[in-house]
This record gives sequence, C-alpha cells and structure tokens, in this order.
Amino acid sequence: MQIRPILSALKKHRVATVLIVMEIALACAVLCNACFMIADRLSAMQIKSGVDEASLGFIALQGYDPKNSNDLDARVIAGLGAISGVESVHVINSVPFGMQAANVGITLDQAGKEFRGVPEIYLGSPGTPQALGLQLVAGHMPANEDYQPVQGYFPPSSNVLITRTLAKHLWPGESPLGKEFWSDKYQFRVIGVVAHLSVQQYDEEGERGAQWTVFVPALPGPNFSGTYLIRAKPEDLDRVMVEAKAAIATIAPDAVLDREDSTTVPVLRTRFFAADSAMAGMLVGVIAALLGVTALGIVGLASFWVAQRRRQIGIRRAIGATRGDILRYFQTENFLIVSFGIALGMLLAYVINAVLMKFYELPHLPLYYLPFGALALWGLGQLAVLGPALRASHVPPVVATRSV
Repeated sequence: MQIRPILSALKKHRVATVLIVMEIALACAVLCNACFMIADRLSAMQIKSGVDEASLGFIALQGYDPKNSNDLDARVIAGLGAISGVESVHVINSVPFGMQAANVGITLDQAGKEFRGVPEIYLGSPGTPQALGLQLVAGHMPANEDYQPVQGYFPPSSNVLITRTLAKHLWPGESPLGKEFWSDKYQFRVIGVVAHLSVQQYDEEGERGAQWTVFVPALPGPNFSGTYLIRAKPEDLDRVMVEAKAAIATIAPDAVLDREDSTTVPVLRTRFFAADSAMAGMLVGVIAALLGVTALGIVGLASFWVAQRRRQIGIRRAIGATRGDILRYFQTENFLIVSFGIALGMLLAYVINAVLMKFYELPHLPLYYLPFGALALWGLGQLAVLGPALRASHVPPVVATRSV
C-alpha cells in the first residue's frame, strides 16, 4: 500500500482531517487519564483492612457522664453480650472505615528529633486483637499484663502491635520486635507485628499510609469508653446489630446512640467508598460516550469520503484494483489519521495529568497507559471505518465507470 497517495488525498481535505485528528487526540487524552483514575479508585477500594469485616460491628455512645464510664462499659458489655448470636463485646476506640479516633506524630527518639510520620492509633481492651481477627506475623499478642489504664490519650508506656508496613517504614531491614518509638511523653514498645490493619479514615496516601497503624492495649476508663466492638457470626451480624441498637435504650438510658457510626464494618466500608464507586461509574460513562462520539465521527467522515470518491474508486477498480485493495486503502487512511490523533493525544494526556496533579493531587500518569489508549483507539478506528470501507470495496467497476 502506497502511503504517499493517501497523504496527498488527506491534504485535499485538511479541515475535515484536522477536526477528526483533534477529536481522536482528545479521546486519547481523556481515555488514558480516565482509565488511570478508575484503576486508582478501584485499587483504593480493594484496600485490606486486616480485620474479619464480615463478623464485626461497631456501637458508639455519646452524651454520658465520663465519671460513670466504668459503670456504663460494664452495663453495655453485659447487655450486648447477652444478645443471641453475639460472640464477644470489647471496648475499642474505632474500627477500619469508622470514625477517626486517634492519630499522632511519632519519633524514634525520646527527644522528638527523629520524626517518622503520623500513624493512626487503635485502643482496645483485652481480647480485642483476637476479636478483630488480626493476623500476627511476628512476635506475640498482648498478654493481660500489657493492658494498662489510659492516662491522657494513651497509657504512659505501652507494649504495642504495629503493621508490617509501618515496621518496614520505621526500621527498614531490621526486626521491629523490642524496638521503641515515642509520641510526646508516651512510650511505645513493639511486641508484635500484624500483616494488615488499615487506618480508620483512608486519606489518599496510598497503601503505605493506609497501613500505618498501631494497636495499643488499654483498659477502659474515663478517657477510653463508650465505643464497642461486637463480634458475631456473619449470618447473624445484621440481626445482632439491629437488636443491639434497640437494646441500648434499655441498657444505657443515660447515653445517646450515635446511629450514623453504629453499624457493621461492611456497611462502613461501602459507605466510605461510595464516592469512589460513583466516580468510577461516572468515568466509565464518560469514556463510553467519548468513544461513541469518536466512532460516529470516523464513520461519518469515512462514509462522506467514500461517497465523494466513487469516481476514483471506479477508476481504480477498472484498472485492476481488487476489493481488498480498496478495503485496505480506507483502513490505512484511517490508521494514519488515528495515529496522528494518538500522537497528539499522548502529549495532551500528560498536560491534563499535570493539571490534575496540581489541583487534585493525583499521582503521575504511568507510561503504560499510553500504549493501552493507542491500541484502544486504533481498534476503534478500524472497526468504525470497516462499514464504509466494505461499501467502497463492493462498488462494481462497471457502475463506477459509467460516470467517467
């Protein structure tokens, strides 16, 4: 196939060619960035919480007198524990995808000079790590003597669990067991490492920041009360949570139930990622609409050119061109137009990504999205031009030559 005659023909239709090239370039730029954003959102939604979500629920109470916190905790634990299907009830400050309860800056030295980030802190009463279903990968779970009263925000000195991701960040290439870190006057000593325990409120910092968590064993008291972890069998959990929220009015009439945060962990996860799910769906719609418009543009332009070139096609068929030659001519012409659009679209994709990075703090667009977008548009172009090209290839030479 001679490329030069095709380029000469395109020069005679510069305006139409430039318009379709611009449309393809825009489609390429939007396609690459939209697919990247969808993949980024879907990846975030697959974050591992590290807990047995299907078996866990959370109850939050407000409005009670802190002086009565020990009595309140005793009544709630006993009352909720008596509900049929409840396996255990523990005092905990929050759960993954629940309300953000505590995050603090930590240092590797007591003087506070070696800052190492801001992990989120889980406080839990005895048995909480086991009820959460945390997977221990090194060290051991807190023993009964590791659970200390909270003074201020945390126990003054705590033997804690941290995630594997946080351990690698704090002491890369070293065993974290027995090592210490500080937050102001509070001292933490690592006794165990868990595979995963996501933060309570994931804030776009990626997998690394999402797993920067510390579990601090603590005893309930005035500074740590009123929020509870309920464990039940997955098939019983929804019923248990309904009965638990109804029972609170009787068990703790001196407290107010936080109905928004008191629900199952699966509901909290779904609610937390609702905006991401909606955005991914919207972007899929934008991609479908844009590709549809681009395909219609290619079909329209190709059909117009086929109709306009019937005399040219007839001459070529009369001097020996086969149907395959005509078909390949239009397919090659489309391939060149789409290629021009893709080349321009790749540059435009990075411009759009730079704008998104600046105003929406998105990551840099990976290079492998560009060939993906190019293949998609080449395929779309070939499919869109196939109909008009086939009609052109079926023009009988004798009919075409009547107009010569």
